[in-house]
Amino acid sequence: MKCLPSLLLILCLFTPLHAQTLKKNIPYAGVDDPKRSLDVYAPAGAKGMPVAFWIHGGGWHVGDKADVAIKPKAFMDRGFVFVSVNYRLMPAVDMGTVVRDVAQSFRWMEDHISEFGGDPHRVFVGGHSAGAQLAALLCTDERYLKEQGVSFDVLKGCMPVDGDTYDVPAVVAVEELRWKVHGMTPPKVNHRNEFGDTDEHLREFSAADHVAGGKGIPPFLLIHITANPDTAAQAFRLGAVLKQAGIPATVFSAKDVTHDQVNDRLGQADDPATKAMDQFLGRIMK
Repeated sequence: MKCLPSLLLILCLFTPLHAQTLKKNIPYAGVDDPKRSLDVYAPAGAKGMPVAFWIHGGGWHVGDKADVAIKPKAFMDRGFVFVSVNYRLMPAVDMGTVVRDVAQSFRWMEDHISEFGGDPHRVFVGGHSAGAQLAALLCTDERYLKEQGVSFDVLKGCMPVDGDTYDVPAVVAVEELRWKVHGMTPPKVNHRNEFGDTDEHLREFSAADHVAGGKGIPPFLLIHITANPDTAAQAFRLGAVLKQAGIPATVFSAKDVTHDQVNDRLGQADDPATKAMDQFLGRIMK
């Protein structure tokens, strides 16, 4: 849409997307930094709709909020306002900063999403790969949202997709044993130096270590691919910990898809993981 000179500037910030609106590159930290910005996709005329808050993957080193495939349209078609967030990346910042960037973007969303027709009290959090770890941690360790003045009661569900770091000490133990048994040289970038050298640091960023009943942790849908034993083990591990704490958790095993495909196909009508997601949304958004 070309904006006429007589229109207010604020109207030019919105671009029609098939009877929907998109506002891109919104700074959420009060600074002009693309890595601390977010995009909002909203159906035209949205009012009081639940919000899907999405965290991109990329191993904490790469990735962008634009890497959402068909998810914005898929969620809008399901009656959601969709928010996709960026965060600063390693090695420029450490893991604690990454998580706090995501929490700060969540705070901005809470303060402003009603302007786009979203309900800040009904938020569904999801993420893929590294974003899955961040989504799971945000929804289990209340410290990050609490620092931003947000409580868990706004969280209605969490959907981490094919993450491999919900129990970081277990991941590191398997990783280091594999290197030892096979006589491999550890890569320069590995989970121990990403999350921290001490067991305390590893546990700090492990969602499984922060699960407890009575905190308001929302129901989880953990999606993993069957082709990767590491992401499968991590999904079942976090699912078991959640269930032990009395928190509803479903683990869905996606067959015959790759790590990227399971993410990119979310929203397709014939996609099994999408059907599992729709069933989950139907339960948590009643």
